[in-house]
Amino acid sequence: MGAAMRRIQAGNALTAFGIGFTVPFLYIYVAQVRGLGSMAATSAFVAFAMGALVALPFTGRIIDRRGPVPVVIGAAVAASVGALSLGLSTGIVAILLSALALGAGQAVMQPALATMIVWCSTPSTRTRAFALQFFMQNLGLGIGGLVGGQIVDESRPASFTLLFGIEAVMFLVLAAVIATVRMPQVAGLKDAMPQKDGAQAGGGWKRMLQHKAMVQLCVLGFVLFFACYGQFESGLAAFGTEAAGITPSTLGFALAANTGAIVVAQFVVLRLVEKRRRTRVIALVGLIWTVAWVIAGFSGLGHGSAVMAAGAFVTTYALFGIGEAMLSPTLAPLVADLAPEGSVGQYNSAFALVKQMALALGPLGVPLGAGIPMLYIGVFVAVSLGIVWLALRLGRQLSPVQDNPSLSRVVAQGGPVAGAAPAGVVASEPAHV
Repeated sequence: MGAAMRRIQAGNALTAFGIGFTVPFLYIYVAQVRGLGSMAATSAFVAFAMGALVALPFTGRIIDRRGPVPVVIGAAVAASVGALSLGLSTGIVAILLSALALGAGQAVMQPALATMIVWCSTPSTRTRAFALQFFMQNLGLGIGGLVGGQIVDESRPASFTLLFGIEAVMFLVLAAVIATVRMPQVAGLKDAMPQKDGAQAGGGWKRMLQHKAMVQLCVLGFVLFFACYGQFESGLAAFGTEAAGITPSTLGFALAANTGAIVVAQFVVLRLVEKRRRTRVIALVGLIWTVAWVIAGFSGLGHGSAVMAAGAFVTTYALFGIGEAMLSPTLAPLVADLAPEGSVGQYNSAFALVKQMALALGPLGVPLGAGIPMLYIGVFVAVSLGIVWLALRLGRQLSPVQDNPSLSRVVAQGGPVAGAAPAGVVASEPAHV
């Protein structure tokens, strides 16, 4: 790992640590500490999501024209201002504006950092680089949440101001770290580095929407994010508390089990997936999540003890974590390898936008999870099986090297790979699974 990659990963981990300070406590802060009620807290989450949805459509073109470094720095400063002002705000208008700035800043950082990782890696090292990023993010979020929980006190608004202040400082630390990064300029990065007119020649929403493999990947990504992240703190939590009788403390253990499974399994899983077809790995995730939803359904049947229901629910979250660990070295590198020259930022931003849309629509599962629990489970069992079908279907649109980047080493050593195409280029004839 080069110096540039080490700094990117360190800045990413410190930022996740700062975010972990505030994410679990935002609802309590707005609704109870500032006394604005549940509707105001919900509006703050909506403003946070809207900031991301408004900013991301324009982010990719800026990254491809100006490079990711100034975008990360600008986004980090905006997020820092949003976090600090959120901690100082007492009225609903100020809180909504702060959440808007914080949401936009955090959302823009994601594709810009992803593009930096692409620039500082090769197709053969990219899988491990994104796996490390996901590992450091979850570790930072987990530690931040634990430390923040020891600081926060609902009777002292100043303790929440301190949390948001720490988050604001972490964003500034990220900006300072990224400002020292010197991006490599080597021939091997031709597929990732923007050209002078790269945005016009290689990017644009119209061209991307005509890219069949990328469109299919975005559809698959939306389903993945909606079925997993979109349900964690909404529909699945409602199902657990209403149908399975899960207590808030057990829900906390379930979330901890999810993070723990990711941290423990990430590099074990990496060895298993980095030499296998990406679409087959995603299909396997769909099968694992199918099992997870079935186990969740068992927890809500009421046939066992409260301990069995709690164990089943915690197991569900742990299985989701294993699936996430498998996706982290798979999805982001695939997006980068599909991007034409000069359009890595555009493709990363589009995929980040898909994720935000899935997260924004995730709470649609709450009424089913709370009111018709077994239908809710049935729907998401079907959705998880749909992930398997979508992944295998996507595999037919990819070249062998795009689906299994380890084959690029064979090409580099002179071995023939039928139908292989370099990263960033889609084969004109789809490769069959």
